[in-house]
Amino acid sequence: MYFHSLKDFLAQGTHGFFVWLAYGVTFVTLIGLIILLWQQERRLLSDLKKRHARQQRQAQRNKEVSGNESSS
Repeated sequence: MYFHSLKDFLAQGTHGFFVWLAYGVTFVTLIGLIILLWQQERRLLSDLKKRHARQQRQAQRNKEVSGNESSS
């Protein structure tokens, strides 16, 4: 569709409100999804780091316990 002015383009005939509302809702939804995914990624990485640290501590304790048993 060809528009003669910016005002005509923004009005989109008589459907401008609905057209721009649809764009707005889509944009807000996409930004929201990006933010939620970013937060989930941060939470997952944090949980993985904690799990790894816990496993390292447990492995170290197991090593110390097995070392003490063999020297007895």
